[in-house]
Amino acid sequence: MDFTKRIGKRKIGDFVDFIKQKSDEIGFRVSSRGWGYILEQAGYITKDQFNKVEDLINRCRKSGLLPVDFVAEESSRQFSEIHIPSEESYEGHVASWLQAALDCEAYYTPDWWKDEEYYVQMVVEKIDLITLFQPICRQYHIPIANAKGWSSILQRAEYARRFKEAEDRGLKCVLLYCGDHDPDGLRISDTILKNLEDVSQIRWNNGEDGFDPSNLEIVRFGLNYDFIIKNKLTWIDNLITGNTQKKMDLGSPTHPNHRLAYVQQYLKKVGRRKCEANSIIVVPDKGKQMCKIAVQEILGEDALGRFAKRRKEVRKKIVEVMDAVDVREAIEEAIRKL
Repeated sequence: MDFTKRIGKRKIGDFVDFIKQKSDEIGFRVSSRGWGYILEQAGYITKDQFNKVEDLINRCRKSGLLPVDFVAEESSRQFSEIHIPSEESYEGHVASWLQAALDCEAYYTPDWWKDEEYYVQMVVEKIDLITLFQPICRQYHIPIANAKGWSSILQRAEYARRFKEAEDRGLKCVLLYCGDHDPDGLRISDTILKNLEDVSQIRWNNGEDGFDPSNLEIVRFGLNYDFIIKNKLTWIDNLITGNTQKKMDLGSPTHPNHRLAYVQQYLKKVGRRKCEANSIIVVPDKGKQMCKIAVQEILGEDALGRFAKRRKEVRKKIVEVMDAVDVREAIEEAIRKL
């Protein structure tokens, strides 16, 4: 499809059919920007047409050609306190809760980090990476969030609070980061450390102090040059930063940071181009593997086995408690009656 020309209804229909099919193949929702990378990789567009793809997808969502929830959205933009009336009967409702009592070990959260050496959290640059890495983070019980949250004082304080609690227990704290490959993205450790230092003097309502991040280890596991080259990911031919309306490009001598050493080193090695973190989604299996390797390098390859053992211990203890008060048969009988 040529996005440089006017797109008629028939071609829009073809476009919608294609991305619906591709979405089914991918198996998870992608942001409007992420679709630009997927379509470019498939040879459907050029990288100069990313913005037009975003606009067309959003037009199709507004007009009903695509479901409005076709793309990934940040949870911070969603409403809360939405109450949906129950459709099950009163008897069914009670029975389901009684069944939950029998299965209550599944709802008990063990102390996953007991006897561990490290405590890990993860921050990523783009929402598409949340979708991509979340299954791995769920397996390893690692909190994950979008890097945009660093602009929120409270969200930074909450990250820091978890690190402080872990450090007070004697755990070594590690923040895993995956973001854009550009001059500032490669210096993200300095930026994150400064962001945490900015909230190190805060106090909570309960009188709790802030977190001193001086011992925090920040590990940037992607997006890296070798991964980009090996997987033939898309380069964007600019180094625009900040407010894109002002077209502040680090590759231009007019940018105030252009002559700084880190920018000049990047230009010498990579040139006036960058690769956005969204591009990882065109090779999802390799992206997930990259994430898993980064986690295992910190927690070890046997971490899942240790977590499974803790879950098994919980199941054993819960069964012992239920047997001690002799409630299992009574609950099962009540469920049968309902």
